[in-house]
Amino acid sequence: MNTVSLVIIDDHTLFRTGLNELLSGRGLNIAGMTGSADDALALVEQHRPDIVLLDLRMGETGGLEILEQVRRNNPEQKVVILTTSIEKGDVLRALKLGAVGYLLKDMDPDHLVELLKRAKQGETVVAQEFTGLLARAAVVKDEPGKSGNAYNLTPREMDILKHIARGESNKHIASELGIVDGTVKLHVRAVLKKLGVQTRVQAALLAVSERLCEDDGV
Repeated sequence: MNTVSLVIIDDHTLFRTGLNELLSGRGLNIAGMTGSADDALALVEQHRPDIVLLDLRMGETGGLEILEQVRRNNPEQKVVILTTSIEKGDVLRALKLGAVGYLLKDMDPDHLVELLKRAKQGETVVAQEFTGLLARAAVVKDEPGKSGNAYNLTPREMDILKHIARGESNKHIASELGIVDGTVKLHVRAVLKKLGVQTRVQAALLAVSERLCEDDGV
């Protein structure tokens, strides 16, 4: 029931093969894998995995281009980037294009498995090196009148968006606001729908671009 099905897209054969063995040995289901950008879309369409695990550097056709194409074909498809790049620009571009995770290839295997399971459940998972990136880049304003923004977010939904921008979990948000997890989930769903985005990170990025957020100078 908790098994995660994956399609691995990585143009390094040795790494791809090793990752297959590593994840399979920990109970995950590798539905397919390829090192070819040309085959990637067909493979994802064929298997419809829980998660597409995608390398960022894919030769002539970059991982971000593949990500964009996968998401265009199936907006519900979860894609997690697995890369060596620690460039903040790569992180933000990937998340803005709809990736639900950005992880590094040198991370602990068991931690990788745990984060993939959490991504399947709908969480946005980011390597520890980047957990504070959005919180530093964007802080939702607490100014009066912001609840009357163009997206018609209620004051409570603005509170939720502020916590989302800080990268906080539903459980933490519930504790902070004195409400139950289920209520947080409903509010998060409403916020994403009103903003017209698919993921929590996209909501935070949109909040920045629409000036619901401002640089805190950190």
